[in-house]
Order: sequence, then C-alpha cells, then structure tokens
Amino acid sequence: VPIMFELTVYFAAHLMVITFYLRSRLWPFKKAENPIPSTTDDKFLIQIDNYKSESELKKVLKKTGGQDAIESAIKNYEVAFRMQSSVPDLADLSGEPESIKEMYGMNHKYDKTKIFAAECLMARRLVERGVRFIELTCPNCGHDRWDAHGNLKRNHEDNARAVDQPISALLEDLDQKGLLEETLVVWSGEFGRTPFAQGGNGRDHHPFAFSMWMAGGGVKGGSVYGKTDQFGYHVTEGKAEIHDLHATMLHLLGVDHEKSTYRFSGRDMRLTDVHGHVIHDIIA
Repeated sequence: VPIMFELTVYFAAHLMVITFYLRSRLWPFKKAENPIPSTTDDKFLIQIDNYKSESELKKVLKKTGGQDAIESAIKNYEVAFRMQSSVPDLADLSGEPESIKEMYGMNHKYDKTKIFAAECLMARRLVERGVRFIELTCPNCGHDRWDAHGNLKRNHEDNARAVDQPISALLEDLDQKGLLEETLVVWSGEFGRTPFAQGGNGRDHHPFAFSMWMAGGGVKGGSVYGKTDQFGYHVTEGKAEIHDLHATMLHLLGVDHEKSTYRFSGRDMRLTDVHGHVIHDIIA
C-alpha cells in the first residue's frame, strides 16, 4: 500500500521502518571517498575500484565465501542505479494528456499552483510505478508555509490557492485509475493553530486540538471523527493522540503496531512506543 504525506511529521515514523531494516541488512559505510571498508583478511584485501566489472568482483567474493560489507554495497548501488536510470522517464510529464494537466492546475495563472500540480502529478506516476512512500510539501509561497505566527490571512489564502486544485485532482485521478483504494493519503501538519490571535494578525502553535484528513487506503470516506469545544481549544469527543494516528496508519498498511518492533539500544522498540490504539471508527 503506497502512502503519501503532506509534511514530514508522519513520514518520519515510517522512515524509521526503512532505516532500521536497511541497517540490519547493510554494513555501515565509512565517511571516505570510497565508503566501503576493506575486508580484514589480508589474503583477500581488495578495493572495489581494482576490479573492472561487477562480475569479476562477484567471482572473488564467491572464492572468499562472501563479504557482507561489499555484497551489501553492491546491492545498494544496484538499487541506486535502477532508481537513477528510471528518473528521466518518470519526470517527463510531456506525455500526460492536456486534460490531465489542466485538471491538476499545471496551466494555472498562479505559479505556486503549477509547482504543486507537478508534485501531485509526479506522485501519481510514482504510485503507478510501485513506490511505497511519497512525501509532498506545500511550495514556498513567500511565507513560512502554514506556520503563520503573523500575516495569517494572506499566508493561508496563498497556500490554499497553491494546493487546493492539485490535491483534489490527485485524489480524483487515483480514484479513476483504481489506485485510491490501495493508497493511503494523509494530509496534516504537526499541530494546529491557536483559536485566538498571536500579536495582531497571526496564530501560535496549538497542540491541544487540530484537524487533519485521510483518504483512500481503507479509510471511511465522508466521515468526521472527534469534536472540540465551541472555541476549538480542547477536544470534547473522540480524543486521539499522535500514537493513535500512527497505530491506525500502520494498521491500514497491514502492520500490527504492537507486534512490529526494531532493536535499538538494547531494547525492542515499537513505532508507537508503549502507546497507541487503532481508531476503528474511521476504517471502512
């Protein structure tokens, strides 16, 4: 199940899955011109650049019984090459129908909308190619994105103008292609804004209540979960914490957050630590 994010806060939780998985398979590289350390056996001390081809290197590795550091590096480089070689075709949007470009907003008069339109269209193409994790970020509209400690009205108006049409088009496009049901889209920041002003025309950080939305990937469409008081200051119904959100996202991705652990500093860690409950009410 691919998953998309608007901001890094939720992407980071899943990035840890990738990071610790790779660390369990790959040897740590040295910070040097050649990041692959030589093997310790003097008889087979080698440097990769001494070999004219990968096949020649693999023959040596077969004779030595295998060297984890080098074999892992080869696999790493092979993946990197496949990723790099696929980029030109992926990034070429010229073959997309004009109707699709128009739907996403690539011909919009506001240049920031064009930027995010290209991001969203690229995201769809990544999903089609099987990329598992995709992160989109609102383009810089001349403000501090959504962190509006001042000039909030202009800030949010410009940001909304940049992202509204492209993200709507992405959801529609994924749905039309039958990809939305298997793609979890998460749109959120790391916290909300105060329901009262900061200074003359801004709003401060507010961690006690904020809104976000999810679509596709097994989420119940058209539903609202949770409620705040009349000021939007505290949650009065359906209170959920970040760990609950992460537990739910992992559940939708087919991962049991209570059983999936990684070893860190001598402890089996969970992505939700010792917290988190799946919010079943928002699952279709």
